[in-house]
Amino acid sequence: MNVQLIPKLLVSDADAAITYYTQALHARVNLRVAEDNGVVNHAELALDSVTFALAQSVQAWGWNDPGSMGGSPVLIMLTVSDPDSTADRMVKHGAELVIPVEERPYGKRQGRVRDPFGHLWVIGGELRGQQSR
Repeated sequence: MNVQLIPKLLVSDADAAITYYTQALHARVNLRVAEDNGVVNHAELALDSVTFALAQSVQAWGWNDPGSMGGSPVLIMLTVSDPDSTADRMVKHGAELVIPVEERPYGKRQGRVRDPFGHLWVIGGELRGQQSR
């Protein structure tokens, strides 16, 4: 059996989110499915070999985005080779810096951003002196 886990982020504006993630994270759009009325109910994006999905929030379906719930109860952990530039790029494209990217006592370089759709991302990588050359 092949197990796959794909988180699906519910957002207030799916097309704006697709644009944001492609610009801020250099994600690739693999699939975009919309209803006849234009509501995107499923889109798949890739970051290297990792896939995540997103969809327009639809209150009638119980699909609530973080803004409609008072915030996100989930932290999305993204490990990259350069967490500083990734967090900076996310902020440049509209995210809010919640915790600066810094060296942490547990051996990682991490920080946290809230994307424009309310999702919280922990952006991390190796300590600066330990990064691959």
